[in-house]
Amino acid sequence: MTDFILNAQARTDLGKGASRRLRHSLSIPAVVYGGDKEAQSLTILAKEITKLFENEAAFSHVIELNVDGVKQNVIIKAMQRHPAKQFIMHADFVRVVAGQKLTAVVPVHFINEEAPVKKGGEISHVVSEIEVSCEAKDLPEFIEVDLANAEVGTIIHLSDLKAPKGVEFVALAHGDDKAVANVHAPRVAPEAEGAAE
Repeated sequence: MTDFILNAQARTDLGKGASRRLRHSLSIPAVVYGGDKEAQSLTILAKEITKLFENEAAFSHVIELNVDGVKQNVIIKAMQRHPAKQFIMHADFVRVVAGQKLTAVVPVHFINEEAPVKKGGEISHVVSEIEVSCEAKDLPEFIEVDLANAEVGTIIHLSDLKAPKGVEFVALAHGDDKAVANVHAPRVAPEAEGAAE
């Protein structure tokens, strides 16, 4: 398993102007909160955080955040990217407390997609990530959706997925059995579709 380590410095210069100056100096503003400690404003080198998040697994793993030599375990809670250029503008981290449940968003990996396609179906991915609740030690890298037995006309819901041990799907816990993917018959040709309308 990869170790995810991120170095940061405590930040006292706050506000929009300070954040803008930081970005010009190739650093990004960030915040870490949670646990029984105060929220702390941070500065992280843009190249370091960009390199870390090139690995999709970093989004659903515990990260060792080293702030001025003091280490703490965190997960990424939110990240703001520039709308056009896609570089990271701000990051929020939540401290991980042993034995305490956390919520995190993990990616969905679809496997055996060729099976329903061979039966003449087309697959639509409805979600690309799922919010889970678990202890840090049980945090999955991704949720696997196996489409091997999916028939044309099938809708795969959250309740059809097997959650890893110790993990619960947040939406299901709130009674929302959302669709994850569906297998449908190929759409008709565009001109026929226009005539039907």
